[in-house]
Amino acid sequence: MNKFDSIRPYEDSEVEAVLSSLCSNVNVIRALIDSSDSSLISLLPFKEKIISLYLKHKTKNISSIFEYQNLFESIVSNVVNQSINSLSVSGLENLDKNKGYLFISNHRDITLDSALLNLKLHQNGFQTTNNAVGNNLMTESWASDLMRLNKSFIIDRSDKSKKDIYKSLMLASEFICNSILNKNESVWIAQKQGRSKDGIDFTDPAVLKMIHLSRRKLSSIDECFNNLNVVPVTISYEKDPNDLLKTRELYLTSVNSKYEKEPREDLLSIADGIRGQKGNVHLSIGSKMTFISDSYDDIALQLTKEIKSSYKIHPTNIAACLIQGREVPNHTFSNEEIDNAMQYLKQRMHTMQDDMHSFYLNQYSNSIL
Repeated sequence: MNKFDSIRPYEDSEVEAVLSSLCSNVNVIRALIDSSDSSLISLLPFKEKIISLYLKHKTKNISSIFEYQNLFESIVSNVVNQSINSLSVSGLENLDKNKGYLFISNHRDITLDSALLNLKLHQNGFQTTNNAVGNNLMTESWASDLMRLNKSFIIDRSDKSKKDIYKSLMLASEFICNSILNKNESVWIAQKQGRSKDGIDFTDPAVLKMIHLSRRKLSSIDECFNNLNVVPVTISYEKDPNDLLKTRELYLTSVNSKYEKEPREDLLSIADGIRGQKGNVHLSIGSKMTFISDSYDDIALQLTKEIKSSYKIHPTNIAACLIQGREVPNHTFSNEEIDNAMQYLKQRMHTMQDDMHSFYLNQYSNSIL
C-alpha cells in the first residue's frame, strides 16, 4: 500500500485493467460520440459496440504508461494539426534531460496547457510531467481514469473540515516534493487554482504554501523552491475556444455575485477547448529560477513577472486593445493581420449582449497590459 495511492497517477501494472474498463464504458463511448465533429457516427447502427471494439483494437498492445503516452502523443498531435495553425516553443535549451523540474504555468485551458507542454517535451526527448489536477475534474470516474493514465495526480479541494483539507494538501505537497527530489520526475502545476478567465495571469501565494507544506520543518521557503528546480512556463493562445463560456461566467458572477457551474460544464469546456480553433499558440519555457526571499508573496510576484513577461503577443490581443481604446503595446503585425483579428472578435461579440463585451475583450487585452 502506497501512501499516495489515493492521488497518484496510475502505474504500469494497472494500465491494462483500466484501459479494458474504459473501452467498455458507455459514458466514454457516448462522450466520444458527442464530441465528434462527424454526424455520421450517430447514424451508425450498433455504434456503441463498434466504437468499443475500435477502442479495444487501438489499445490492445498498450501495457505501460510510456506506451499509453505514445498513443496520447498521436492524439494531441492530431488536435494540433486540426485546430492550431502553428504551435511554437522556446526555451527547451534551458532544460537538462536528467533533471526533474517544477513547471509553474499560467492556466488558460483545462487539459491542453499541460498536454501541449508534454507534447513538446516528449517530441524532444525529455521526460513528461506529473500533472496537478483538482478533484473538481474527477466527478466522472472515467475522466479520472483517463487523467491518471496520463500522469495526472489529484489535489483534493472539496469542501471538508479544516483537518481533512490540511491532510489533503499535505499529501499533495509530499507527492510533489517526492517526485522531484527523490524520484527525479518533473511536475506541472498551474500558478493559481482554476483557469484565468479574465486574461490576468498571477501566481497565488496559496499554491506556493501548499507546495512547501511538507517541507516547512526541513527547509526555508527559498531553499525549498530552489531545490525544486522551478521553471516558469507561459502559454499564449491567439484564440481561446472557451472565450464565450468564460465571458458568460464572468458576466453572471458580476450580476449575481457568484456563479454555479452546470453539471458536466468542465467536461464541455474540455471538449470545446480540444475541438475549437486556437490560431497560433506559443509555449515559452523559462530558465530555472533562483529565489532569495523567504516570503511566499515575494516568490509569487517574482514568478508572476517571469510568466507575464514571456507572454507572446498575438493580433487578437492588439485588436482587443484597439476596440476598447486601451494602450497598445509595440508590435510588428500588419494592418491586415489586425483587421482580421478585429473582425474575428467582433463576430464573436455579435453572439452576446452589449454589456458582456468588456468581459469578453478583457480576456485578450489584459494578457498584454
